[in-house]
Amino acid sequence: MGTKRHHDKWLRDTETFAIKGCFSMTELGHGSNVRGIETVTTYDSKTGEFVINTPCESAQKYWIGGAANHATHTIVFSQLNINGVNEGVHALIAQIRDVNGNICPNIRIADCGHKIGLNGVDNGRIWFDNVRIPRENLLNSVADVSPDGQYLSAIKDQDQRFAAFLAPLTSGRVTIATSAIYSAKIGLAIAIRYALSRRAFSITPNGPEVLLLDYPSHQRRLLPLLAKSYAMSFGGNYLKMMYVNRTPESAKTLHVVSSAFKAIFTWHNMRTLQECREACGGQGLKTENRVGHLKGEFDVQSTFEGDNNVLMQQVSKALLSEYGAAKKKNKPFKGLGLEHMNGPVPVIQSNLTSTTLRNSQFQMNTHCLRERDLLNRFAAEVSLYQSKGESKERAFILSYQLAEDLGRAFSDRAILQTFIDAEANVSAGPLKNVLGLLRSMYALICLEEDAAFLRYGYLSTENAAAVRNEVTKLCGELRPHALALVSSLGIPDAFLSPIAFNWIDANSWSSVQK
Repeated sequence: MGTKRHHDKWLRDTETFAIKGCFSMTELGHGSNVRGIETVTTYDSKTGEFVINTPCESAQKYWIGGAANHATHTIVFSQLNINGVNEGVHALIAQIRDVNGNICPNIRIADCGHKIGLNGVDNGRIWFDNVRIPRENLLNSVADVSPDGQYLSAIKDQDQRFAAFLAPLTSGRVTIATSAIYSAKIGLAIAIRYALSRRAFSITPNGPEVLLLDYPSHQRRLLPLLAKSYAMSFGGNYLKMMYVNRTPESAKTLHVVSSAFKAIFTWHNMRTLQECREACGGQGLKTENRVGHLKGEFDVQSTFEGDNNVLMQQVSKALLSEYGAAKKKNKPFKGLGLEHMNGPVPVIQSNLTSTTLRNSQFQMNTHCLRERDLLNRFAAEVSLYQSKGESKERAFILSYQLAEDLGRAFSDRAILQTFIDAEANVSAGPLKNVLGLLRSMYALICLEEDAAFLRYGYLSTENAAAVRNEVTKLCGELRPHALALVSSLGIPDAFLSPIAFNWIDANSWSSVQK
């Protein structure tokens, strides 16, 4: 958010920990609604300083990682008031502790307290009471203030300026989305490897007990989640490359995709870790077996860097904007992957065979049909509310159910496309065959789990039953590859747990540690 003057002055010292930074955006009264934060900064042209104030208790900076005990400096998000005019949210660097660790004058800091997880991060609360900082501490890549107190920005529209300020935060969502998949993989590697050594019950009198993963019900619990993790891994790779190769023109798409994937991936992670914990039975409760601990540590991912439900609403709002622009100009859809809206409406056959269900084109057609229809329904419902006198924002809020359905449809379709693209780069052979099984599992489990396919009639009840049966068949076909699939994730042994090796051998974990 800054420029060369900040790079030269601050960045090297952060790399050597001479400066320990924290990020003060969230407030007690305003989390997701960054535009509504209440901290106020004014400019004193007589001294060339900004003055930061916490005007009320709800304006205290809250959940600030590193603030409670360690940070020496912070980036403060604040309403910037220049010459009596609120220019909107800006970010400034402020020192909060001296070199000896003492809290600076006019600043108050408190701990946020013990949490359900991630207690290695000392989340703190910060209050500012007429804290003065140099004018140069304003992060000025988008806007600046001259020494005599003139507000300067090439972006005159405050909404566009706000969007430009927040654009750098996309990296946080990219990081959280991809890390969520890594922890889901760890949970699955532990649970599946445990299920390949743990036996329970026999199915014949006096017969041997059966491996957990040989029970169809256990396969149904874990293997669809494994397929989803593979699919989201391809989606995560796509997101990372989109971020690395970002341009000003791709900023909107990057924002929408990162918002969608952050929500979908972190929800998937928590669901996966819970299922893995239960699939490991009592062993899953032991701290040394890691799955429960991962749940506690990663639960917060659904909340920070944007509440997941709010992010999905942003996705739907962006899609609605694209829809309105295309319809208004009577032009083809272009961008956000909505080009499929330009073609004919996909048709789902009345009698779905196994061959059809496993066909990638059929799978993409079903996902495009859902997204297309939900976008049309969503736009129509918002328009209907507006025709009854509701504001556009209020109409959007009242249409939240369709907005949520649409956000998931966009995400699932985008993830499936990345899977199909990755699979296309693999030569024919056993690997491609197994990827095909995983891709079909992912596509069909999306059809099975989202009630929208039945609610809006994309699938008949007979076809829904066919999908369910096919998922069961795919579980059986993926079972022989289960160990290879979790091994190919490349997770180091030290990241796993005792039950991932030989659940009954008490020495196995100590030997790995040695």
